[in-house]
Amino acid sequence: MLRFFTVIVLWLLVLVRLAQAQTDEAVWVQLEAQPTLAAATDAARDYGARIENVSGFAIGGGWYAVVLGPFSRADADATLRSFREQGLIPQDAFIAFTGSFRQQFWPVGANVLAGLAAAPNVATPQPVVPAPATASITPDEETERQARETEAALTRAEREALQVALKWAGTYAGAIDGAFGRGTRASMATWQQQQGLPVTGVLTTRQRAQLLDAYTAVLRGLGLAPVRDDQAGIEVQMPTAVVKFARYEPPFAQYDATGDIPARVLLISQEGDQATLFGLYDILQTLEIVPPGGPRSRDNASFVLVGEGTDFISHTEARLQNGEIKGFSLIWPIGDEDRRRRVLSEMQASFTRLPGALDPEMLTETGQSIDLVAGLEVRKPRQIRSGVYVDGAGAVVTSAEAVAGCTRVTLDNDTDARVTASDATLGLALLRPAQTLAPAGVATFRQGEPRLQSEVAVAGFPYGAVLDRPTLTFGRLADVQGLNGEGDLSRLDLEPLPGDLGGPVFDATGAVLGILTPVVTAGRQLPANVAYATEASAVARFLKTAGIAARSSGGGAQMPAEDLTRAAEAMTVLVSCWDE
Repeated sequence: MLRFFTVIVLWLLVLVRLAQAQTDEAVWVQLEAQPTLAAATDAARDYGARIENVSGFAIGGGWYAVVLGPFSRADADATLRSFREQGLIPQDAFIAFTGSFRQQFWPVGANVLAGLAAAPNVATPQPVVPAPATASITPDEETERQARETEAALTRAEREALQVALKWAGTYAGAIDGAFGRGTRASMATWQQQQGLPVTGVLTTRQRAQLLDAYTAVLRGLGLAPVRDDQAGIEVQMPTAVVKFARYEPPFAQYDATGDIPARVLLISQEGDQATLFGLYDILQTLEIVPPGGPRSRDNASFVLVGEGTDFISHTEARLQNGEIKGFSLIWPIGDEDRRRRVLSEMQASFTRLPGALDPEMLTETGQSIDLVAGLEVRKPRQIRSGVYVDGAGAVVTSAEAVAGCTRVTLDNDTDARVTASDATLGLALLRPAQTLAPAGVATFRQGEPRLQSEVAVAGFPYGAVLDRPTLTFGRLADVQGLNGEGDLSRLDLEPLPGDLGGPVFDATGAVLGILTPVVTAGRQLPANVAYATEASAVARFLKTAGIAARSSGGGAQMPAEDLTRAAEAMTVLVSCWDE
């Protein structure tokens, strides 16, 4: 009973003086650390049932600390000694400093650190219990021996956290194992030298706090805190001052930017199997949030996609486990790599799977669109043009304008191709696919001059990728030369759209009499029905120079429209120009 009243009196005095602690002298008694938020919350709840003034903070590396405080250093020493003697706290409890703490998770909704920052100039309280038999040593007064003693009291998680911080500071390159060997000692000595401190290879309590504070400073202002999304069945640390929940678009829970930092977070959650996982991996790579540049990997149960664009970097990872695919995407602006890496590390370390997954039938406010997948924009090329296969290995001829200035060219959206020949005078370019293709049809080029006013048709993709097959636009051959007498051009009487450029122009027999090219005029506005085609003979010369023998046709019977359509579909290809 006497012990009980001693505890009550002690804590009444402590509570009266808590508000008087100076911010830069506020310290804590750390009781324990847990590797999961759930375990740490249970521990904090258990201590709180027996002791007042229990708090919980994230401390990085996926660990969570349960502490008492804040105190002045003298009060903390006295509390630590008294509570150890009474068996109220573990014997390995120790003094911790505010600089090692991040977001508060216990009590729920509390923010003690903000209160400390708001009142920095109050007096330091005197001890509320008898002083210890030996004078307490403040961090600035620690000798190397005393520093080793306080270091010996560190948990493995705390030792590993120091190694992580030293690696971040650029002085440590070894394993994160909590073992302070020669490599760790050398890195500590280097760090001390860089800070202008006595070089001992052993960090004092204050130096450890300084190192960890510098390590965590990059995250200040981001509001890093655990977010529990029960709909998605995921709990994870998230920069809550930068993003907030926006909507559910299964399989994504979308958290959009709230301020000046254009960051986004997507939680991935859906039921499925390996085929579902692989399909998600493929679909994600078509989205704007995953630029094509950057490393990516996939195994039987997980994948990682890193997209490196000109404005942002995205990191996406997901894992299949117990019939559920869960993961996240972090999209962060270019030029803020320090914070991006730290936020990513915190998200990876804290990611926790909870029961349940997003319902694919969940209602959404986003309208349906072929340019959206689950509310996310599909990545689109700068321009779409047309081309035609000219050999059995998948070589394609198109207009030079179709691929001018492109950083990447694709055929039918999914096959990379490179420009292997180009002729600016003829307005032609030759593309070869990254891997050999087997096209269903190959162009045969007309020999001889076609008849004026004969019916012609251009095959192309005037509506971009909206339709998965080419469209025929019919017209007539108006002249076998350009308006200025150009001999390698034919003038057509038809109205193509930009997506048709580079596509084959057929005569009535199904032979290709030219490649549709842009009409270039010097300050003149021509009627919409004036179009040009580079003639078949010029295309054949261009292909011969590039090492391809063009197939030729001497003419034949007129082809029914439906047969011409099938022939055009077999040999006409979508050419996409990307800025990536």
